[in-house]
Amino acid sequence: MSTPQPDWHERAVAATFDGRALIDGVRRDSASGETFDKHSPIDGRRLGAVARGREADIDAAVKAARTAFDDQRWAGMAPAARKKILQRFADKILAAKNELALLETLDMGKPIRYSLAVDVPATARCIAWYAEAVDKVYDEIAPTPANALALVTREPMGVVGAIVPWNYPMIMAAWKLGPALATGNSVVLKPSEKSPYTALRLAELAVEAGLPPGVLNVVPGYGPEAGEALAMHMDVDAVGFTGSTRIGRRMLDCAGRSNLKRVFNELGGKSAFVVFDDFADLKRAAETVAGSLFFNQGESCNAPSRVIVHERIADAFVELVAQQVPQYAPADPLDAGTVMGALVDETQMKTVLGYIDAGSTEGARCIAGGRRARADSGGYYVEPTVFDGVTNGMRIAREEIFGPVLSIIRFKDEAEAVKLANNSAYGLQASVWSDSLNRAHRVARALRAGTVHVNQYDEDDITVPFGGYKQSGNGRDKSLHAFDKYTELKTTWIRIDAS
Repeated sequence: MSTPQPDWHERAVAATFDGRALIDGVRRDSASGETFDKHSPIDGRRLGAVARGREADIDAAVKAARTAFDDQRWAGMAPAARKKILQRFADKILAAKNELALLETLDMGKPIRYSLAVDVPATARCIAWYAEAVDKVYDEIAPTPANALALVTREPMGVVGAIVPWNYPMIMAAWKLGPALATGNSVVLKPSEKSPYTALRLAELAVEAGLPPGVLNVVPGYGPEAGEALAMHMDVDAVGFTGSTRIGRRMLDCAGRSNLKRVFNELGGKSAFVVFDDFADLKRAAETVAGSLFFNQGESCNAPSRVIVHERIADAFVELVAQQVPQYAPADPLDAGTVMGALVDETQMKTVLGYIDAGSTEGARCIAGGRRARADSGGYYVEPTVFDGVTNGMRIAREEIFGPVLSIIRFKDEAEAVKLANNSAYGLQASVWSDSLNRAHRVARALRAGTVHVNQYDEDDITVPFGGYKQSGNGRDKSLHAFDKYTELKTTWIRIDAS
């Protein structure tokens, strides 16, 4: 017998929202008492007041984190003990799945079906995976001469600042928290002001699971106020940032102007989806690019927003993509059947519509979508949009739009396809579609991207690293490689006397 689905509209009406910061294990107002209002992009409803964190709040959070690190209440625990607490944290995330999914959907507009089926489980899985990994990573003994013993050990950084975006608030937080906490660091998390609620609730669940006070602190607020204060703080040892390339540059600048803290940026993308004329199943490729690009309203850094297709099959492929568009029509995110929801706010909606106007002005042909949708709802929706006749010099082909806008570019031969794909400031992901194993290997090797998919897109696992080349950032989230970002390597050299 199937479990009845919750009435998400009823739950939304009854939901409560605590926007206070969490510092040293307790909820508190901002030091100034200031707040900002948070509205839902679904229909414009006011969700509540959120603490407007500033430098004083960041300083209090960093001091709590430093105290917790220095007294070793967390870092001094055996890895197996930290593992058990993080496992309980993951369990609590799953137990609160309906609450967290609703907060995520109301906060940033994604369909409830995906908040429930993707975001919450992925968040819990990430925390649980790093919990399991932490007592299975070994240190090293270097192959030194017989008269010396050289130990190479990993130690936690200390205080880690984590700054995460609004498009996947829980998942992006977990990608930072999992490895940073598992290795013994204390963390100050600054969520986006556009989607703060799940980060705050996650921190409460962590405390309930037994994470000691001060080990995880969450300060909401605006980037120039709270985010920059965290990046500039002299007692923060590393910053893990996910967001735009523009702000990633600010992170590096802040590190240079402060204490040269480590900065690990996971930034934007303009991923190429390269389809060769020797790939037989064009329908599957068209379904894949539409599903990947329109998922999360196109608000994904790895969205395959540039389709580079061989001119011989381009017309047929464009038609197949256009056939996919109607099923992604924006609808009510609280309806369990909806597959595309609202953009995060009015500013983002206007940005996306501005790019659509630019595409038409520069000569591309809009073959589907291109308009605002559901304006009478009070929310911020844009139709899934497809442009044909795009050239690589157009803004819609070069700049990250972060919305449901697909650009189709045609090529003549393999060399041109690789050149077009690599002719981008970004290098996050790419995809190659070919029935030739030789070509698939050859092109995948030639593409300058952190992940290259072959005959698929967006298949994923916590065991593989995520990150990019060029202006898509440095360092890697996920997998065991993420431990590199949140640990220092120490060499301990011991002389052994012959006598």
